[in-house]
Amino acid sequence: QVQLVESGGGLVQAGGSLRLSCAASGRTFSSDVMGWFRRAPGKEREFLAAIRWSASSTYYADSVKGRFTISRDNAKNTVYLQMNSLKLEDTAVYYCAADPRTTIGIATIPRSYDYWGQGTQVTVSS
Repeated sequence: QVQLVESGGGLVQAGGSLRLSCAASGRTFSSDVMGWFRRAPGKEREFLAAIRWSASSTYYADSVKGRFTISRDNAKNTVYLQMNSLKLEDTAVYYCAADPRTTIGIATIPRSYDYWGQGTQVTVSS
């Protein structure tokens, strides 16, 4: 059974930092693209960042570039999202996801990702 389990969310003041983790299990992810998305209240799911397990190539949405960093630990089958300089508008439920089908480049649309975690809430306060 494929599982993606996010953790690390919580309440943080504006300007602060959080690190989200996504532990993956149930299949081999070595060829997958792993992505982070978020959904704020009343908004569509938004792509944030992605990384390949097999390489260190990464891609970021403009809204988080320079503030968020995606990384992975292959030995632990875990992907991380380090979030710095958090803003009020970063408040959302954050999801990790796995895309096993994209072989060239990195997909930024949710329907390209077959596996999803349950999400973790991040709330940024003033």
